[in-house]
Amino acid sequence: MSITAQTVWNNCLEFIKDNIQPQAYKTWFEPIQAVKLTDNALSIQVPSKFFYEWLEEHYVKILKVSLTKELGEKAKLVYIIKMENTYGNKQPFTEKIPSANRSAMKSQEVDVPLNNKSPELRNPFVIPGIRNVKIESQLNPNYSFENFLEGDSNRLARSAGLAVASKPGGTSFNPLLIFGGVGLGKTHLAHAIGVDIKDKYPEKTVLYISAEKFTQQYIDSVKKNNRNDFIHFYQIIDVLIIDDVQFLSGKTGTQDVFFHIFNHLHQNGKQVILTSDKAPVDMQDIEQRLLSRFKWGLSAELQTPDFETRVSILKNKLYRDGVDMPDDIIEYVAKNIKSNVRELEGAIISLIAQSSFNKKEITIDLARIIVEKFVKNTKREVSIDYIQKVVSDYFQMDIDTLQSKTRKRHIVQARQLAMFFAKKFTKASLASIGSQIGKRDHATVLHACKTVDNLSSTDKQFKKYVEDITKKLSV
Repeated sequence: MSITAQTVWNNCLEFIKDNIQPQAYKTWFEPIQAVKLTDNALSIQVPSKFFYEWLEEHYVKILKVSLTKELGEKAKLVYIIKMENTYGNKQPFTEKIPSANRSAMKSQEVDVPLNNKSPELRNPFVIPGIRNVKIESQLNPNYSFENFLEGDSNRLARSAGLAVASKPGGTSFNPLLIFGGVGLGKTHLAHAIGVDIKDKYPEKTVLYISAEKFTQQYIDSVKKNNRNDFIHFYQIIDVLIIDDVQFLSGKTGTQDVFFHIFNHLHQNGKQVILTSDKAPVDMQDIEQRLLSRFKWGLSAELQTPDFETRVSILKNKLYRDGVDMPDDIIEYVAKNIKSNVRELEGAIISLIAQSSFNKKEITIDLARIIVEKFVKNTKREVSIDYIQKVVSDYFQMDIDTLQSKTRKRHIVQARQLAMFFAKKFTKASLASIGSQIGKRDHATVLHACKTVDNLSSTDKQFKKYVEDITKKLSV
């Protein structure tokens, strides 16, 4: 009975499977295909150069043992690296033949007939903290669910995050897109999900990365002709967390490569978590095919926390830092700093520091001084209702008229200005602005903003409207 390549490789796999972690076996050995058996040389096909390097770096000993068991001491292993036709290379395969004698365990490579040969095979793109030995998650363990306090403003996003952490890739929340304004806890929640997954599933590969760094890695991979390795690296991640995904706006090449990575992960039951400062419907210069995928799972908004939640956040922060503070001072800070969690905690830290450095007791008067500085140095966010009132008063009409369905030119322009300033001065989504200003949709708001921009540069009178209202809202 003749021995086939597949038979030999299947026997090797049985041995390997019993000696490594299930997740490692699934990631690094299931994709390999046995190609041919010539004398004592088994040829196997691997997906990329990066894949080959990883096997040589981490699994060369177990490969040697398993192959020697099947073919004897003179066993050889030939890697056939599948090449994508990215650069018009007509040759579908290229061979790398590590040692002719596996007992030496040194890699003796034949010349590789590639159009674009790069000597830098290991780690073709740089991710700080990631080594060949282990992929570091880049997660901050200080960001946990325990210190991400629940309130009406974040309940949906937090609950979805807990569900994802319990069953990554196994819920309908894939991808999970967390969006909201600055300082509301998007990054904190994204890290908390990753940290919880690592605790529950230590064998899973979790990676957190900013969209900006992802883009830079992609650019570097193109420069070094390592694009395929870049893609393959991200395709082996079990849980991919990308922060500030709106940064991909206008970057066609990066969007294209992320599209392929996203599809692969999603189809293979891997979890994708994204954060953004705006909802998918409000993202501009992002390809439609990518936006449609962002909408596949759940888009959960983090809103400005209400008073009760702000008080809870401050009390939790003080408890963690071991600081006692009277309730009336905590409530004073919570009542006067409403914009975001980052500024809220910043004010408390400043209050503690002032008290400690100047040896002053923490009093309401000291809190008032600190809060006034914070409010003065923080760009004041005005509400959509206030903007509508200012615009209505400026044009001497009531708010009902501003929001009405009438197409009279001066009323339409007033309404468009209200939408324009709502987008400029608030963190509300276009859909939310439209809903509050006459129950319009996000497309109407987008059109209004473009119209105001155009008229401001072509119509002197209209430009004066914009300047006057800007002054009133900036006071």
